[in-house]
Amino acid sequence: MNMQKWAWTFGIVFLLIGILGFIPGVTQEGGLLLGIFSVDTMHNVVHLLSGVIAVWTALSSAKAAQMYFRIFGIVYALVTVIGFIQGDSFLGMMAINTADNILHLVIAVVALWLGYGMDENATTTA
Repeated sequence: MNMQKWAWTFGIVFLLIGILGFIPGVTQEGGLLLGIFSVDTMHNVVHLLSGVIAVWTALSSAKAAQMYFRIFGIVYALVTVIGFIQGDSFLGMMAINTADNILHLVIAVVALWLGYGMDENATTTA
């Protein structure tokens, strides 16, 4: 899969997660998305913005998508470290929990690999 398709996939997933975070029933009382991940309005907005930017870069160019993953990976790595240190919030701006922190770590690793480690020239388009 090429860089733009990865960005498109990330974008759609983040947009869906951002939307689902606002839907009662999917987000349970106490702000648990799917009963696992702690979310609140700010967290949902960040997911939506991450998705919009990913889709925008996917529609732009492979270089833009690669830059998205580089920046996104670094930001999510920082969010992960701060989240593990603070525990239940990110800088007091949004709710997080251990499940969020683990997911943010996985997202950071994948994004950093896509941005820095994946050889765009070695991928094939199907």
